[in-house]
Amino acid sequence: MFHEEVKSMNWTQLLSAKRFGMEYYAQGTKHERTEYQRDYDRLIFSSPFRRLQNKTQVFPLPGSIFVHNRLTHSLEVASVGRSLGETVGRALRQRHTQTEAHFEEIGAIVSAACLAHDLGNPPFGHSGEKAISTFFSEGTGAYLQEVIEREDGRWADFTSFEGNANAIRLLMHQFRGRRQGGFAMTYSTLASIVKYPYSSVLSGGKNKFGFFASEESDYRRIADDLGIIRLEDKPLKYVRYPLVYLVEAADDICYQVMDIEDAHKLHLITTEKAMELMLGFFEPERRRQREKTLTMVTDENEQIAYLRSGVIGLLVDECAKIFIAHEEDILAGTFSGPLIERISPVSASAYQQCSRFAYRHIYRSRDVLDVELAGYRIIGFLLEVFTQAIQNPDHAYSKLLLNRIPEQYETDAPSLYGKIQSVIDYVSGMTDVYALDLYRKITGMGLPVV
Repeated sequence: MFHEEVKSMNWTQLLSAKRFGMEYYAQGTKHERTEYQRDYDRLIFSSPFRRLQNKTQVFPLPGSIFVHNRLTHSLEVASVGRSLGETVGRALRQRHTQTEAHFEEIGAIVSAACLAHDLGNPPFGHSGEKAISTFFSEGTGAYLQEVIEREDGRWADFTSFEGNANAIRLLMHQFRGRRQGGFAMTYSTLASIVKYPYSSVLSGGKNKFGFFASEESDYRRIADDLGIIRLEDKPLKYVRYPLVYLVEAADDICYQVMDIEDAHKLHLITTEKAMELMLGFFEPERRRQREKTLTMVTDENEQIAYLRSGVIGLLVDECAKIFIAHEEDILAGTFSGPLIERISPVSASAYQQCSRFAYRHIYRSRDVLDVELAGYRIIGFLLEVFTQAIQNPDHAYSKLLLNRIPEQYETDAPSLYGKIQSVIDYVSGMTDVYALDLYRKITGMGLPVV
């Protein structure tokens, strides 16, 4: 096992505006205060981010009632992340008055990372990740393992497919025709996205790892430059970059609370039950104040929105305090688990109640399961036909299929590992509607409108 000699990370080195792929440009070595905002803006105007509007978050994409999709979820997580980052940044500046670290930029860094955290997720919600993994682990793609491993490809990258690692690939990989460095994001923003900073070999089949083999050396360069503590060399493993905890907390806060609000809008739970779940976060005195305010509002959706905003504010405050209280452990790489697991007993109990209720009554609802079933079928089918095509590129049918894939994806990569990655890049980047439409056209169930 490899152990870094570095005992603790330091903020001056950790907060770096150096841009991936642009290290040799003059501005790449400066700590410009606008650089992290440029990361945010670059993501907002990107095609992969816009496509999130047509990717399922939890519930099926809206009909007459609007619920969250991946894009609205990402925007809300970015908003919460900015609040967390700014709160932590102010506290760190008060604590470390002599350092040159740009603590005032932590809010912008965390916000940009939050905006990108779901960028690599495939269509059809969380089931999309599982559909890709199972195609290779127990589906018709399992036969490819022997060939991949014979050429020293990392099979676990496919059988434990992870949307977080795919986001890093999307941001860093130089797709054909694109510029070096991919999105050319700052080192700090990229590191803030890597929730599980280790190789898929260490994932234990749990779909939790930080980078594919194709991006491993690039992440190593970024992590070493930022001074992130390395725990193992082969397979590669680092401690978390400190700001990952804030990105994770923003996501944890949003998905739990917003799913309850969406379920209420869809009439999956009653107003009374939604209120009960959200009021549970408050201590008796604050609860009474909230209940008093609720009597002044008659619109049920507005009542739930009011409680939701209060819960988010409460959890932001608690998670920020936990981060500051454990700063030394976080910098030493000895802090474990998400911040949300250390919130106050009252909040923790309410959060767990929301989690249990959501699992039973929301995530297992018929409409959600129907989307998952469709996702398995559609994604599995697309992976099957395209992986067959890349292995037989001279076949007439394969040529038709491969002509359907945009040139930026390297279907003619020198290794089978690279070819399969190009197929996954294409399929995972699809929206729900695009994947369904392509499935229908390939199977002959739908034809272009002439």
